Amino acid sequence: MRAHIITFGCQMNEYDSHLVASELVSLGWELVDSVEEAEFVLVNTCAVRGKPVEKVRALLGKLRKEKERRGLLIGLMGCLAQLDEGKQMAGRFGVDILLGPGALTSLPEALQANERFQDLTFRRDLLDYIPPPPKGTLSAHVTIIRGCNHHCTYCIVPTTRGPEVSRHPDLILQEIEALRQAGVVEVTLLGQNVNSYGKDQPGFPSFADLLRMVGRMGIPRVRFLTSHPINFTDDILEAIAETPSICRYIHLPVQSGSDRILRRMAREYRRGFYLDRIRRIREYLPDAVLSTDIIVGFPGETEEDFQETLSLYDEVGYDQAYMFIYSPRPGTPAFKHFQDLPREVKVERLMRLIEKQKEWSYRRNQAWVGKRVEVLVRGSAKEEGFVQGHDRGNHPVLIPSEQAPVPGLYQVEVKQATPHLLFGEVVGSKVPAPIPLPVA
Repeated sequence: MRAHIITFGCQMNEYDSHLVASELVSLGWELVDSVEEAEFVLVNTCAVRGKPVEKVRALLGKLRKEKERRGLLIGLMGCLAQLDEGKQMAGRFGVDILLGPGALTSLPEALQANERFQDLTFRRDLLDYIPPPPKGTLSAHVTIIRGCNHHCTYCIVPTTRGPEVSRHPDLILQEIEALRQAGVVEVTLLGQNVNSYGKDQPGFPSFADLLRMVGRMGIPRVRFLTSHPINFTDDILEAIAETPSICRYIHLPVQSGSDRILRRMAREYRRGFYLDRIRRIREYLPDAVLSTDIIVGFPGETEEDFQETLSLYDEVGYDQAYMFIYSPRPGTPAFKHFQDLPREVKVERLMRLIEKQKEWSYRRNQAWVGKRVEVLVRGSAKEEGFVQGHDRGNHPVLIPSEQAPVPGLYQVEVKQATPHLLFGEVVGSKVPAPIPLPVA
């Protein structure tokens, strides 16, 4: 029995795909690299924006033809599967197994069913499941909290992933210890809002305390995604500042620089509050690398509102940014109540924001030229003759292949910078590095 998993979306989906892959292996399935080799194809979906949904639709069309040709078993999981939109697709394209993101541990039952199977519940046993360490990697993800209690008007995640539920800290630490023993040197703690960790469970440590606990486990690099500004409190900054293994990379989504638009988005904070958080980050962590998410062209956004976003970008001076055109998603309040802006308006504003991002990223990256950084080299780069990794500030770094022949941690001097890349040369290795990939 051979299975192939296709993943769309965020790091949470990557983690969930690994979790499901480990379940399949434990059931005796062989994981293969292509649809053509597989008897079962499982598609892990994203519903945050329209583009990944369209990709899934096109893929399911191809899989249906493959199923008609040779009897393929098709599964759909993840955020899209939880929605009416996903259920309709499943019916139209002959999907056999439909699992919501909270029902992944139902997969064994689904595979034993002799008819179409659907489970869209939020199962508590998912929180207790510890997948085995991934093979052949030095960097891994660990989910610490699932769901979201914030209800931003553009976001479907509270519907698809449910309310916030924290995993038990013992399970988290157990999973991280297994990763450490497998040779993983970088762990990223995941959640829709990691800052809320522990708030739903009396007696659990806070996120700040969890960071300290993880930081003492011997993993050289610890990162986390994603934070909500309203919950990004000073105690978290204190924990980062006190814990050397935690990377000084802060991703703090702002979405808009306009108070009026933030109110329409139901983001719970305003511009002044957000900028105060940035000020506190700079005070606690002067060397922190800052990135953000920005939605361009939210319904009702005027040119004045957009100018406020541009001015906030200048005031913060982000190192990096992930910028998106607003994508109406059925089931969200914004889709129901707000009129979308013309696409040409959104595209034109996005182009201006991208230029702003390039200016600041180039300026910030140039400041790294001549400095030494620790780079986790993962493998070959697209550019011939180079390998690629990332430093503790999440900058992509390219190094000549002959200087980093195997994946691992290297000390690198930055020689050149572009808006999106740093180029460097190895000046030494940090023990224990270079680190060979774990043996399968």
